[in-house]
Amino acid sequence: MEIQFLGTGAGQPSKSRNTQAIALKMLDERNEIWLFDCGEATQHQILNTAIRPRKITKIFITHLHGDHIFGLPGFLSSRSFQSAEEQTNLDIYGPRGIKDFVLTSLKLSGSRLGYQIYFHEYDEAGKIFEDESFEVYTELLDHTIFCLGYRVVEKNRIGELDAPALLAAGLPFGPLFGKIKQGEIVEFEGKIFNPDDYIGAEKAGKVVTILGDTRKSNAAVRLAWGADLLVHEATYGAAESKMARAHGHSTSKQAAEVAKEAGAKRLLLTHISARYVGPKIGQLAGEAQAIHKNSFVVKDFYEEKIG
Repeated sequence: MEIQFLGTGAGQPSKSRNTQAIALKMLDERNEIWLFDCGEATQHQILNTAIRPRKITKIFITHLHGDHIFGLPGFLSSRSFQSAEEQTNLDIYGPRGIKDFVLTSLKLSGSRLGYQIYFHEYDEAGKIFEDESFEVYTELLDHTIFCLGYRVVEKNRIGELDAPALLAAGLPFGPLFGKIKQGEIVEFEGKIFNPDDYIGAEKAGKVVTILGDTRKSNAAVRLAWGADLLVHEATYGAAESKMARAHGHSTSKQAAEVAKEAGAKRLLLTHISARYVGPKIGQLAGEAQAIHKNSFVVKDFYEEKIG
């Protein structure tokens, strides 16, 4: 998995930061990309990346403030214009009301999509998705309106197949290797090959936590518990903690406290106020790193491999 930030600003776009949008690239795991929030002009930001819009199969919205959803109508329409490529359906997850926003925007603009959107709206927390390889959980955060955080859990993966050992034991390379990898017992020339003898220990899946806007909260700690990567807003510096609380936001210091309490391995800070530029970015990073050493303030288009 990889993560890429398409927008890292708070409230409104600035010369250096667009509004919120985060791409979780799962191309190796499932040939898909999941998008978290879709701020204004997200479709323009995508043009500066290698992301193919049709690969985005799920969009998770944290809350209905404009800097997190105003890019949806444009992105959804542009995605449909890719007539040279296969049209793929899309799931949108988020607070109750996201369906009305999207459908009203498309209806009033006369926009017609070449694919189906499936809406999943929530007014409480819990598990919202599970398949054979991933689970997604939500918790209600502490913002000025209903706001969700997301915990993406990759299920443990099967261990590595010891191909040299199989060859040495007399099994020729080919389809039988695949059967053993799938857990089947194989018989070849009178010899039994048991998968338990040739497959290593399971590989622990990755855990990625992506939060919406929030004050420091116990829900954020729960979502980030033991995560390989935590994405947390850091709208303000420590000196403006009262302002942060008044507006339903966190400081970089508070975000680092959440990461430390949760035992998260890596903290990426986003949703940065436009007042923080140049050396002030270093200030935010320093305040976080004093508490959680493995912390970093991201910028637009920053990309990182997870794990």
